[in-house]
Amino acid sequence: MRQGWAMPLALAALAGASLGAFATTAALQGLGAIGLWCLAWRRWREGLLMAVVMLVAVRVLMVTGGELAPGLSRQDVRLEARVMEVSRQVGMTRLELAVEDCRPLAAGLPACDRLSRVRLSVYQGPDMRAGERWRLTARLRPPSGFANPGTFDYRGWLWREGIQATGYLRQSPAPHRLAEAGISVHRLALAHLDEHELAPRPMRWLAALTLGADQRLETQDWELLNASGTTHLVVISGLHIGLVAAFALGVSRLLARCLVPGGWRMAIWPWWCAGLAATGYALLAGLEAPALRALIMTLVGLWVASGRHAPGTWQAWWLALALVLLLDPLSAWRPGLWLSFIAVALLILIWQGRARPKGVRGWCLALVRTQCLLAPVMAAAVLLAFGRLAPAAPLINLVAVPLVSSLMVPLGLLGWLLAWIPPLSAACWSLFANLTHLLAVVLERAVAVLPLWEPVSAHRLPLAIGLGLVGVLWALPGLDRRWRMLGTLLLALGGIWLSVAAPARGTLWVRVYDVGQGQLVELRTARYRALVDTGPRFGSGFMPLETLWAPGQAFDDVIVSHGDQDHAGGLAALSAEHDVERYLAPPGEALPVAASSCRAGRVWRRDGVEFRFLWPPPRVEGLSANDRSCVLLVTAGAHRLLIPGDVGRRVERSFLSMLSGSVEVLVAGHHGSRTSSGPSLVDRLSPGAVIFSAARDSRFGHPAAEVVRRFRRAGTCLWSTAQDGALTLTLGGRDDPRIAAARPLSWRPGGVGQDCLALESPAIMPGLPVPSSTEAETP
Repeated sequence: MRQGWAMPLALAALAGASLGAFATTAALQGLGAIGLWCLAWRRWREGLLMAVVMLVAVRVLMVTGGELAPGLSRQDVRLEARVMEVSRQVGMTRLELAVEDCRPLAAGLPACDRLSRVRLSVYQGPDMRAGERWRLTARLRPPSGFANPGTFDYRGWLWREGIQATGYLRQSPAPHRLAEAGISVHRLALAHLDEHELAPRPMRWLAALTLGADQRLETQDWELLNASGTTHLVVISGLHIGLVAAFALGVSRLLARCLVPGGWRMAIWPWWCAGLAATGYALLAGLEAPALRALIMTLVGLWVASGRHAPGTWQAWWLALALVLLLDPLSAWRPGLWLSFIAVALLILIWQGRARPKGVRGWCLALVRTQCLLAPVMAAAVLLAFGRLAPAAPLINLVAVPLVSSLMVPLGLLGWLLAWIPPLSAACWSLFANLTHLLAVVLERAVAVLPLWEPVSAHRLPLAIGLGLVGVLWALPGLDRRWRMLGTLLLALGGIWLSVAAPARGTLWVRVYDVGQGQLVELRTARYRALVDTGPRFGSGFMPLETLWAPGQAFDDVIVSHGDQDHAGGLAALSAEHDVERYLAPPGEALPVAASSCRAGRVWRRDGVEFRFLWPPPRVEGLSANDRSCVLLVTAGAHRLLIPGDVGRRVERSFLSMLSGSVEVLVAGHHGSRTSSGPSLVDRLSPGAVIFSAARDSRFGHPAAEVVRRFRRAGTCLWSTAQDGALTLTLGGRDDPRIAAARPLSWRPGGVGQDCLALESPAIMPGLPVPSSTEAETP
């Protein structure tokens, strides 16, 4: 391959990945016509590049096009699939399946024959192992996740991983194993490791570090690694595969020197041995996306280092990027790819044109300098990708990188090489365990002094740009030191101007979070912050509130409309991780925290904004849990917001007498259930916008069709967290409130958009029970 082709090839692959994600079929047909024109006029180079664009785009489109049809949501389907990955958690197991056949059980439903990869939750199911083939029944839904500003995008992660549906295993009919798992060195190695008596943490880290089994790492492992900025050291990366290749190359060249003393430098086979060793290790680690990426970069690096018809360093960088994208097009959207290639590009920039260091002292100083130059740029990349900064990472990596690369990885791999001599293997892994405990202690103490920092979303981009520019300033060769120091000083001073935005006096910021089947609303004035409800707690113990903010937030008031799990489920996480000055709840509500009573007529003002309870009355005897809900009216300037909890129509008629005029925004009662938002409330308030806080593909079918029609007839603009994600608006300004949706428009088919006319109530599918009007709506 001519060296000049590497960069155009990589750019063509990137263009194809972008087109596959965003372009229409017509655009791809147009590109195909251009490609045919290139071939007709014998423009071979352009024709090849267009073919690469089309190939990558089509592969990305196949993933998107194979997603479960909406008409199959909450329907039972029969799957024949191979288990690709098993992750065991408390009370459940998660499976990733490669689907070989999919058929809906009910007649008249859309086909699912293009489904290729799904993720299932299993509760009290049979013991399933990776590599086995099963026939099973699952209830699926299209890939989705909560969409809240500044939080992890689970829907995007599913798409990047090629997962086309999620769901859970049905117990009837019972799953049937079709075939046992075939022989797999990776699974055999994990089974062999399980037989050894190692402490839990060293065993988990050894599996992740040497076999790429990062699914064995537990939540506390990830939290420690993320907070210390050392995740890249424990999961399979270029460091580990590069070490294996370097070791194999060194041994092979030493052997060549013994066999052919006069011509060992020209021997080609040591380089092939190094490449084969790296490939074998990547296969042993399962050849998942990170291992595949590291393998390609290592093989291209070996080619460059061999000097035999090899491209230059930058051409090799582009070539490796092109190969990764051609083999795994979805990796273009994975942060790990860009973290890896940015790190390698910076290493090239740092070392290019500089003399090789001499002696041990020279190499140590060079490695320290390299780590210091890498730190700000990698911190910027991590900040953009994951929204966090590990302040301890630069110092920790100065210790952790040599410890892991020089001792832990060699000991772990040596233990595998000596597996046929159990005492020696056990000795290696015992030393590995001791080093693991030492490293963990160092990480824990460093994180205690310099904990993980999660800047507010508005600060992430400017901070990342500043850190990146600082790193580039010091990495560029030939730049005068005075200019480097001046630029660093100016960039550091720029951080002084970063401040947390706050509402002006008399205005209210409102955010209705996307928490699934539940409710969580945040209200903010200039110096006041409150929550209405805390979202649900799911059967697995997960609380969406845990993902919304970094620990240590302060709230003046938390209003729990009533004690149902979909409204009060997040109280445990809130009280454990954040500071709350006052809780408010209906009289007599049983909550895990002490709360004052919310009663009709109770009023308080903050920064020119009035908060008033319209319900419940002082005596709540005889009222259901829903009808005891706190009903909050907030007035900011000429705008009013009403949050009625889960009260029913009878209660709505009771408090309407306290209201005069319309409200600009209404958070629909009871998530849009037919039991609330009665004709009296809709006609009397004529809300400009209504927000349904509901779950996507919920079995309750919220919002109810009759409620949707009722609001439409009133000319109300309809929004739903199920389709639009979190919804943010400002009240109290001169203009009418404008609502901003967190979910990208391309991922909310049927979402309301700006015309407010696309929201539809999901139909109750055949074979599913219709929830009664009094059924408790908890997840």
